[in-house]
This record gives sequence, C-alpha cells and structure tokens, in this order.
Amino acid sequence: MSDVVSVVAPGMTILGDVQCDGTVRVEGKIEGSIKATKSVVVGKGGRITGDIETQDVVVAGTVVGTVVGASRVELQETCKIEGDIRSRRVKLEEGGQIEGRLHMTTKAADKKPTAAPSIQPKKPQHAARRS
Repeated sequence: MSDVVSVVAPGMTILGDVQCDGTVRVEGKIEGSIKATKSVVVGKGGRITGDIETQDVVVAGTVVGTVVGASRVELQETCKIEGDIRSRRVKLEEGGQIEGRLHMTTKAADKKPTAAPSIQPKKPQHAARRS
C-alpha cells in the first residue's frame, strides 16, 4: 500500500487533518495536520497550515507548522517554512526561507521539543576547619 499517492489538486482546500498510507502531494491547501507513512510533497503552489509528520518531506510551497521528516527533509528554493523542522538529514536550496528552529540529529524526529535548561549559579563550597 505504500505506493499510494494522494493528491490535493490546485484549487482544492481541505479543512481538517489528513492521514495517508503512502504519499501525499499537496498542490492546493490543507488547514490541518498531515500524517503519511511514506512522504509528503508540497508543490510550489501548495500551502499547509498545520504540522507534517512522515518519513520524507519535500517542500517547494508554504508550510506554517512543525515539519517532521524521520528520514529526510528537502527544502527547495521556493519554499517558505514558518515553524520548527526536525529530521536526521536536511537539504536547503539557496533561496529557501525558514523562520523557526532546525533540529538535526540522528534522533531528531523522535524527540519532543523541550524547554531550555535553566542555569543555576553554583553555591560556593567552604571547607570545614578543624581547630
């Protein structure tokens, strides 16, 4: 079933979350999150307002939300991302726009965002004196 390709055509708008076994290609608009077992491709005219979670992501259009590509994320020169990106591998073409954080480690797709650790000043330690 992973060879299935679902297409959101130009001029089409989906309001709500999308789940797919296989690949989702977005040339229209989705206002909701997308979960796909294989990949998500956002074409030049595509726009997603919501999170993406899949294995491979290719973005040429606009995404407002978190992008999680467990294997890889490719951001083409026409892309505009407003949100965090999490993946093991990321390719950004010159001209691509990102406003958010990039989390790129071997387990980046598995980790949830965490707050920055607080830094507490160390208390001075005094040696006890014997008389």
